[in-house]
Amino acid sequence: MSKLVLIDGNSIMNRAFYGIMGGRALMTSDGMYTNAIYGFLAILFKLQEEVEPDYMVVAFDLKAPTARHKMYEGYKANRKGMPDELAMQMPVIKEILKAMNIDVVEMEGYEADDVLGTLSRYGEKQGLEVVILSGDRDTFQLATDKVTIRIPRTKGGKTETEEYDRNKIIETYGVEPEQLKDVKGLQGDSSDNIPGVPGIGEKTALNLIQKYKSIENLYKKIERNEDDLKGKQREKIVENKELAELSKVLGTINLEVPITDKLEDFKVEPWDKPKVLELFKKLKLNRYIDRFSLREEGEESANIEENLLNIVDKEEDKIKEEIIKNKKIVFYLESKQDLNEEKIIKEKITAICIYNEDNNEAYYIPLNEEKDIYNWKEIFENKDIKKTGINLTKEYILLKQNDITLNGIEYDVQIASYILNPSNNKLDIERLSFEHIGVDIIEYLQNLGIEKNENKQLNLFDEVSQDNKQDEIDKYKSSLYVTVISKIKEKTSKKLEEIGAKELFENIDMPTVEVLSDMQWNGMYVDEKELEEFGKELTNKIESVTNVIYEMAGEEFNINSTKQLGEILFEKMKLPVYKKTKSGYSTDVDVLERLKKDDPIIEQILEYRQLVKLNSTYVEGLKQYINPKTHRIHSFFHQTITATGRISSTEPNLQNIPTRFELGKRVRKVFRPEDGKVYLDADYSQIELRVLAHVSEDEHMIEAFKNNEDIHKQAASKVFKTPIEEVTKEQRSNAKAVNFGIVYGISDFGLANQLNIPRKKAKQYINEYLEQYSGIKRFMDGVTEKAKEQGYVETLFSRRRYIPELKSNNYMVRQFGARAAMNTPIQGTAADIMKIAMINVSKKMKQENLESKIVLQVHDEMMIEAKKEEAQKVKEIMKKEMEAAIQLKVPLIVDVSEASNWYDCK
Repeated sequence: MSKLVLIDGNSIMNRAFYGIMGGRALMTSDGMYTNAIYGFLAILFKLQEEVEPDYMVVAFDLKAPTARHKMYEGYKANRKGMPDELAMQMPVIKEILKAMNIDVVEMEGYEADDVLGTLSRYGEKQGLEVVILSGDRDTFQLATDKVTIRIPRTKGGKTETEEYDRNKIIETYGVEPEQLKDVKGLQGDSSDNIPGVPGIGEKTALNLIQKYKSIENLYKKIERNEDDLKGKQREKIVENKELAELSKVLGTINLEVPITDKLEDFKVEPWDKPKVLELFKKLKLNRYIDRFSLREEGEESANIEENLLNIVDKEEDKIKEEIIKNKKIVFYLESKQDLNEEKIIKEKITAICIYNEDNNEAYYIPLNEEKDIYNWKEIFENKDIKKTGINLTKEYILLKQNDITLNGIEYDVQIASYILNPSNNKLDIERLSFEHIGVDIIEYLQNLGIEKNENKQLNLFDEVSQDNKQDEIDKYKSSLYVTVISKIKEKTSKKLEEIGAKELFENIDMPTVEVLSDMQWNGMYVDEKELEEFGKELTNKIESVTNVIYEMAGEEFNINSTKQLGEILFEKMKLPVYKKTKSGYSTDVDVLERLKKDDPIIEQILEYRQLVKLNSTYVEGLKQYINPKTHRIHSFFHQTITATGRISSTEPNLQNIPTRFELGKRVRKVFRPEDGKVYLDADYSQIELRVLAHVSEDEHMIEAFKNNEDIHKQAASKVFKTPIEEVTKEQRSNAKAVNFGIVYGISDFGLANQLNIPRKKAKQYINEYLEQYSGIKRFMDGVTEKAKEQGYVETLFSRRRYIPELKSNNYMVRQFGARAAMNTPIQGTAADIMKIAMINVSKKMKQENLESKIVLQVHDEMMIEAKKEEAQKVKEIMKKEMEAAIQLKVPLIVDVSEASNWYDCK
């Protein structure tokens, strides 16, 4: 019997977007998301293999309101809009289906379910076996002896389908498929905002329809008093008859959509291979290109899964000889958790994995008491042997913990991938493998029988004893990782050249790996006694403010409880209510700021919250990060998190210690150098505005910086039409906000909030500023237009950021894209300059054999812990190397200060 497959396009794309690929946010380097497309195609191809259909249709929803929306205003009213990341994939999947000659049907005024329903009945009449693929169980009402519903489900990272025909529906629900619309009429559907009868759940609805067969019959029995309903249940059903009948209509799939396509339009036909190949290449779907042999004659296959994993047992000495001869090593350190509190990274290296690129061999070397990592010190410390790996900062610290310094760092595939797409900071080996070489590591291991897979093709370890099984699994996993690292390097290296970012990678980001690794290893010394004293001071202040709040409120209550605080402020004290949430009154910071004028208790509550956060985050919070051996905090520094290239800090975030109020700044007092050392802090003066002057070529701004004028005073003079010597403090402050606001793409709304002035006045400030600084206006307009045309912006060092947001249908998203387009070349260039400065300062100190170390970087600021006798020399190095990091049209100015703790710096 011929078969017709009907696919619910929106449902399967949604499922693929949120569930397939284990939530991996796949995207191309130009910012095009592909996870939903990949997942949809994976499900489609699997279905084609299993069913072998003669006819196929994919139905999609259209944006236009349907008859259900017109019938009931609340229909699907609670649905959130489709995410832009998914929306951008919808037209592309339709283009792919068209190239595959798969018929797409979408009808204005009707939902995809209605199209599926109508076509399922049409297929039955044509004597076809019909299979419907949908993630929506509403389609169960369409099941018959000839119509089967397939529902995809994700299990263990893989997608399988459950089949439901008429008999399975009856067995599962105890009603005929078509009676499920009656069940929905009583039960309702929260996902579609179909009301149903209040208080009637699925179990009750099923019981009622099993007994009364339909909603109409139920109410007929009620009218005749032939029902056995009692109490509140009967009362609810009687009172909500209209809702039940409406809900049934809303939940009934329309079987009479006026579709003009005929059976011959649905016939499965050969693909337009050149068009499919073009689309798959654009979307980097290499595995499908090879699977369906789409490449042109003579074109090399990108399928590297064949003969990918080649594990070879070889003597360690032979491996070392090869490495020394080739002067390169691709490595991966297998590590396991080790709760030794004295370590920076609490892991132990359990194996070294090495890949020989010349002969496609992977070597797995387990470590134990006889085979120690220290035996590899000579290899890892050899500067002439170029090292390739993933997350080399982590590898650096792991080796350093074993008294090995990693030298010759050349290629980190995470860094390369980040440069290619800085908006995607999910850079684990599994994602990078799939993105760059099309290998799904989880699937590959499942096919080997290593990962759990119910449909595994083979299991390499069926004959292996339980004791050795985990060792064998580790061996295959880690060997695959190191092999994949090499393949990713090969692909990303070519891509870096294609976009002109090879110099950025080699001269800035890779040398920064060593600098950041050293910073983490060096850490910052913490005066634990000072921290303890500060904690006591905060605790006393919290207690004092708490008592003041209790006195003002007239009773004791839990200040941290939103519910109790809301009751005190809005019920007992009768303060104005500005915002409510589902759980009651809102007491967020915006609400409290608006209430400050209404009662002095608000100031106390805001101070209380500030003190509690300081204590929990920066006293108790910091304590857990102090290493008991070094008495230092070894923060993790990353260069693959922010889209602009800025370095970030985590565990803990040392770049986020508050500086806007005195008590917050006091946290910095607990950080101090060891005895015999001092902190040297070097800070770029207005680096982002200087970069703005350079890239915009604005004559007024360039003139101000060249003449060492106060740039904010100059801006105030021009914006407010005031002689520079008469500019007031307030005018300068407002001009400063505009200056820095322009750098960050601030809107009139944002400036109005910041300066607490009317929006109209803020708009006037910005317009006047851009009129006076016409070079900046030209730059802003030009960079946004260029970003729209080419899809990305770049820093002066060719660091690229893709901005797909500029093509969004959402105004707010487009505005974000415009701000990012203006901000990235400025902030990103400033970040690149700081990296160059750090590299050069570090290099110079090593050349001079100085013991001083970089311990912190905060945006435009670098701090060194220097021996007192080296301090003057280091100051000179910092100032010289930082100011010479790049030649701009305006001078770079660096201020260097010396102090005995971080608080006193500057």
